[in-house]
Amino acid sequence: MRDEIRPDRHPSPSEEGPASARTPAAPGIGLPGATTLRWEIVCLLALSLGAAAVSATISFLGVLTATESLAEHTASLVRPQADERPWLDLSWQLYRVAVGLVPVLLVGYLLHRSAESMRTIGFDPRRPGFDLGSGALLAALIGAGGLVVYVVSWRLGMTVTIAPSALEGNWWDVPVLILQAAKNGILEEVVVVGYLLHRLGQLGWSPWKAVVASSVLRAFYHLYQGVGMFFGNLVMGLVFGWFYHRYGRVMPLVVAHTIIDIVAFVGSVYLIGHLDWLPG
Repeated sequence: MRDEIRPDRHPSPSEEGPASARTPAAPGIGLPGATTLRWEIVCLLALSLGAAAVSATISFLGVLTATESLAEHTASLVRPQADERPWLDLSWQLYRVAVGLVPVLLVGYLLHRSAESMRTIGFDPRRPGFDLGSGALLAALIGAGGLVVYVVSWRLGMTVTIAPSALEGNWWDVPVLILQAAKNGILEEVVVVGYLLHRLGQLGWSPWKAVVASSVLRAFYHLYQGVGMFFGNLVMGLVFGWFYHRYGRVMPLVVAHTIIDIVAFVGSVYLIGHLDWLPG
């Protein structure tokens, strides 16, 4: 017997809110059963950010048991991939960006298979003004708060020293850092917010239960940065989850995350070592 999928509610198409709530879950139009959806979620996360959460936890435990203070350890987010051969390093950097976006392509396929699309989760260019404006505001809010959490928690020995970029002065460093930032924004927000909250809603999860689960996952795949950033990313996940359920669009979150990472990656090249209060 086919598993039954029940939608959270059935509002009018014009009502604001997440696409998962606006689109009734109807098996007759291609939505898989509940068991299939659960396995779909598990497999996608196991191939992407769920695996990253396990890796980050192992890394954190290793650092925690090896040093007296987390601040004694450095985490480089973008590292050289080849020694003394810039062309090979550039090739590896572009490869990492491309491979990192494969789970997003898989999300698109899975939504298409269930008679949906990326538009269902608001990953589309329909509202560029809203997406850019609200994304910039979120970036300012989360970015400023995140910087404070990082500096304070680092001084308390609760966070590792984060080196956003360890690239070595090639002409292509800044373009690659921007691409890495965009990759992070697209991957994390499409998978952990848009896709995951949409699917959990179709499985009957309450909005805030789904948001908390998404936020905890986000916190865990950042755990390699330390305890302070774990909680900082937990709060970021709660804010982003609230925004998605309020407006039904993941694109502003992609914009916000990309801006935050561009400022962190590119800014670190010019600021670390020149500002006494900034670790690094």
